[in-house]
Amino acid sequence: MRMIRFEQFGEPADVLKVCETAEPVAKAGEVLVRMLASPVNPSDLLNIRGGYSSRPSLPATPGFEGVGIVEASGGGLRGALFKGKRVVVLNRRTGNWAEKVVVPSEYVIPVSSRLTLDEAATFFVNPATAYILVKSLLDVPRGEWLLQTAAASAVGKMVVRLGNHYGFQTLNIVRRHDQVEQLKKAGADHVVVFNSEHDNERILVDQIRKHLGSETVKYAIDAVGGKTASTIVRILGERARMIVYGSLDRSPLDFMSRDLIRSGAILEGFWLARHMESLSLPSKLRLVSRLTGFIRSGVLSTEVGKVFPLEEVVEAVIEAERTGKSGKVLIQLS
Repeated sequence: MRMIRFEQFGEPADVLKVCETAEPVAKAGEVLVRMLASPVNPSDLLNIRGGYSSRPSLPATPGFEGVGIVEASGGGLRGALFKGKRVVVLNRRTGNWAEKVVVPSEYVIPVSSRLTLDEAATFFVNPATAYILVKSLLDVPRGEWLLQTAAASAVGKMVVRLGNHYGFQTLNIVRRHDQVEQLKKAGADHVVVFNSEHDNERILVDQIRKHLGSETVKYAIDAVGGKTASTIVRILGERARMIVYGSLDRSPLDFMSRDLIRSGAILEGFWLARHMESLSLPSKLRLVSRLTGFIRSGVLSTEVGKVFPLEEVVEAVIEAERTGKSGKVLIQLS
């Protein structure tokens, strides 16, 4: 079978290659999945660059998310139940960019036949992140403000639509002026442009306060880090909660401890894989059911752009980071 592999950390277009290897065999508690498709997510590219504190052992295969068919079970009740079913594969152990993968049976979740292949392939990382952040964790009340960075991302647009659905207001921070119109089409009313590379942080503070008026930031989610997130920490309202779920800016957070002492705010990190591992199977299935409904209704839908075959992985990762691209890039695996 074929798989995509990298033997050293670096730029994805430089280090990824297609290899042939023996088909894996499922052991007790594992399932063999014939992969159908997998998206190219920012987290995949960061992993290839070695950007996470926990790096995979090399050589490694990328791909945290994807959809496939369970072909065989190495034993166990879950494996027997899932055999022959189309499943979402959440794989941070061996990587999904391969024609077939073996993973623990708890890494796979059956998905509705009502979902298209594109919807199933992009089912989890972005929709689940958006929903869990704003509903399961923050549970932003109707009428309140939620501030978010990287708002023009797939997750950001989903958060905007969740706000419109549940009745909370979103204050959306983007890096480029051309992204404002994208968010307006997604239903955003309040958009702030801030580029940490050349804009003074005072610009961000002034624009946030202009939109909020006399209200304060009580809820915030951040995928950027660095100067942008540090500025937000300094203006959090009393007993606010801010969840950090990404690090697009590799520079560290920089703020005084008194900023948190003053506000009594809570700053916490979120990692989807760890959160999912904490859920029981019934809780996962309930989450899948809720996400399925929101995906079908368009609230948590993902726009899919170009689809590349496995052998064109270099072209796929280049397209995934092209400025102004339209939609999520998919790799067709079999």
